[in-house]
This record gives sequence, C-alpha cells and structure tokens, in this order.
Amino acid sequence: MSVANVRAASPVAGPSPLETSVLTRKPRQLLLAFFGEFVCDRYFEPLRASVLIGTLESAGVAASAVRTNLDRMVESGLLERRRLGREIGFELTSHGSEVLREASGRVNGPAPFEPQGEGWTLVTFTVPEHLRDLRHRLRATLTWSGFAVLRDGLWIAPGSVDLAAALEAIIPDLPPASVNAFSATELAGFPMAEAVRDAWDVERIRAAHREFIEHWEREDAAADLPAVTARTLLVADWLALLRADPRLPRQYMGDDWPADRSAELFTRRHREFAFPAVRDFAGLVD
Repeated sequence: MSVANVRAASPVAGPSPLETSVLTRKPRQLLLAFFGEFVCDRYFEPLRASVLIGTLESAGVAASAVRTNLDRMVESGLLERRRLGREIGFELTSHGSEVLREASGRVNGPAPFEPQGEGWTLVTFTVPEHLRDLRHRLRATLTWSGFAVLRDGLWIAPGSVDLAAALEAIIPDLPPASVNAFSATELAGFPMAEAVRDAWDVERIRAAHREFIEHWEREDAAADLPAVTARTLLVADWLALLRADPRLPRQYMGDDWPADRSAELFTRRHREFAFPAVRDFAGLVD
C-alpha cells in the first residue's frame, strides 16, 4: 500500500505505532493482510464470508468480529459485497486493490528499514477543529510514512519522503494550503542525534523488533495453525513492525540494531509458508 493510502483505510490507522505490542492483532489488520497476500492481483472472484471467518477463527478472532470489520471495510470503500447463492461474498474495490498494491512495495521491499534518500523531510499542517476526523487521518498517514512530532506543530521524517504520493488519498479532502513541507539537511555544529531521540523512542522501536524476532524465531510460532492463517498472522505482524519503525539512519540507532535480523526472518518465514498457504487457500475457495 502506498505509504499514503494505508492509514485511514488500513491496518495502520489507529494508535501511535509504539502504544501497543506489534503482536496485538486487530481483525481489520488481519483481514487486510489476508486480502493483500492471497486476493489482490491474484484471485478475482468474490470471496465467501465463511472463508474469511474460518481463517481468522483459527487465529482466535470471533466470527462476529470478522463480520463487523468486513462491514466497516465495505463502508470505507475497500470492499464490495456480492451475493453468492445463500452466502455473502466480498471482493476488493479498485480503491482497496490500490491500497494493498501500494503497501506491498514496502512489505516485500529489499530494504524496508532504510531511509529513502538523504536528509530529512519536515511537515507542518493546520486542520480546523471541526475537521478532527480528517486531522486524525492526516496524522495516521504521516505516522505510517515515518513522521514523528519534533516540536509542537512540526513533524519530521528521515530521508526524502514522497509526500505527494503519501498524501494522495487525503489531499482532495484537505483545506487549501493546510499542509506545508520542506526538505532539510543537518548543519555543522547542530547534530541531529538529540533531535532523533526527542522525536522517536529508539529503545521502544528496538523492543518492537525484538518482540517480532522472539515470536517468529520460535519453531512453534505457527504450530497447529493452517498455513494460510500462519502467513496471514506473519504479514499482519510485519505490517505492524513496519509502522513502528520509521526508517531512521543507522548512525542514530546504536550497536546491534536488529532491523536486518527482522527482515531476514520475515523473508525466510514468508517463503516457508508460501506453498502450503497457497495450497490451503486454493482448497478454501475451490
């Protein structure tokens, strides 16, 4: 998903990335992981609700919670309902496919924790109080794009963020001239290390990586789960970790930074689940 469209419509909207464990799995997050892995650009028929319910029930999600979140995803324009005989089916809208397609770039990218480009990107914005929902969407979008609050009203992200792409889905709803953005570089005598520590809790980002690693390194992490459910959980956890890590330059991260280990582990486990998960999915939709 684009670092843009993912926020309000996806697993990334919600609390600040470090307020909760990366393994706190919400039904919406799991559904988006499932559709991103098995449906988007792969399966072009409506998916029976029973398939989605069965997959998430294996992960401990109640059927009622799955149905509620499917309804909300229809309301938000990500999914459409289809009548399939006596059952209800769901399929991605063009908007939903776009959201998931854009997110896959970072999910499957070769360097998901490296900043894109040099320097820093700064953003300020003013959104009126009566548009507080829009303000929340904007903040969620910025957070997913790697931004954090440096000072009151000033957001900062590492590298050269493609802000036009990141805000593409929300720009039409924003008041004119409500967002200002700048590129910046570090000046001699004014090192960024302290600013980085002010804006981001580096040790909690490190802890998020460790939590992901400790869980998915265990051989029994997916024990007794259908492969399609295991892969869904893995991708949902990975999305949460991507949201928690803003791609800060390594020189600010201390020794033994675990991001490379997380990326290697995700790639290995993702491949491990690939064939059995696709086989499970084919059996479910047959």
